[in-house]
Amino acid sequence: MTATRVDFHTQVNDKIHYSCRLIRKARAANCRIIVLIDNQEQAKILDQALWSLSDADFLPHLMLNDPLARHTPILIATEINQDQELPHRDLLLNLSHQVPVNFAEFNRVIEVVAKEERDAAEARLRFRQYQQFGVKPSHTIASTT
Repeated sequence: MTATRVDFHTQVNDKIHYSCRLIRKARAANCRIIVLIDNQEQAKILDQALWSLSDADFLPHLMLNDPLARHTPILIATEINQDQELPHRDLLLNLSHQVPVNFAEFNRVIEVVAKEERDAAEARLRFRQYQQFGVKPSHTIASTT
């Protein structure tokens, strides 16, 4: 088993829009994605943003607990439990403020971090937590294009 790759994308202006662009890019590479987000309100915002990203893109997605989740390449979750059966483990896009308990089950984790100091401070804590788990996260400053 290979180690999970963890990448931090920091100084993001708009986490939802940036995440939609990452999801579009990952889907173009035939990757299946689970997006972990803090709450239902944010999940609804992400859902709407994925539907309206562009007229040319179709990014099929559902909530993780939907009965059709195992057939859907993009899933949105407000929590992932340790013993939860996940339909796929290619990419975990973490928009939440916690290190997912089962992050090591994924091939890759991308942490999206806003410019706001509170979000950046919480991300620094997560960065250190990953290091304590033996992971060496990479760091990318988000492009503004």
